[in-house]
Amino acid sequence: MEASFWHQKWAMGDIGFHDGRANALLVEHFGKLNPVRSSRIFLPLCGKTRDIAWLLASGYRVVGAELSELAVSELFKELGLEPEIVAAGAMAHYRAKDIDLFVGDVFDLSAQYLGPINAIYDRAALVALPADLRRKYAAHLVNLTEAAPQLLITYEYSQPLMQGPPFSVSEDELEQLYGAVYQLKLIERKDVEGGLKGKITSTEAAWLLQKSY
Repeated sequence: MEASFWHQKWAMGDIGFHDGRANALLVEHFGKLNPVRSSRIFLPLCGKTRDIAWLLASGYRVVGAELSELAVSELFKELGLEPEIVAAGAMAHYRAKDIDLFVGDVFDLSAQYLGPINAIYDRAALVALPADLRRKYAAHLVNLTEAAPQLLITYEYSQPLMQGPPFSVSEDELEQLYGAVYQLKLIERKDVEGGLKGKITSTEAAWLLQKSY
């Protein structure tokens, strides 16, 4: 998808994908990754999600990647933090106590700038990308983080009924994307109340991905 698609959504405030509360699946299942306090948790394509505030309040350090500088600026404002901004290759690095956010194309992010990652929380990255980019993204994420364990949230619905994002990602596709590196465990699947975007019958699933070697 073109970067302009997301920049326009943020500029217009068309962010129905943004939830004002921490995600219930995060709150319920994040502990299954067995993260220790002060672990560095990576949130790809993070927007200004309230999940970041929850993770910080729970004693973790947060690392995020986000295309929209507007989203990142709003996030720091909502957190009451004044970031220091430095260059990180092709990206801008916004940093404050316990939080590092990289602004730009996630594919421009390197392990050198990202640093060590203890766990990944992917609520809105994989499902935000069309199929061709999902393959590229999954490989990039594994390389960036040395296959850090993941809590991954997906949707599954009849794709012809609605144009994503969020896109439908099946269990078979997850196996194709991650099965060579991770053991995949479904930990919860539930119906989306009222339907996805209020119109499409869909399920939402939480997956635990642990390195298989």
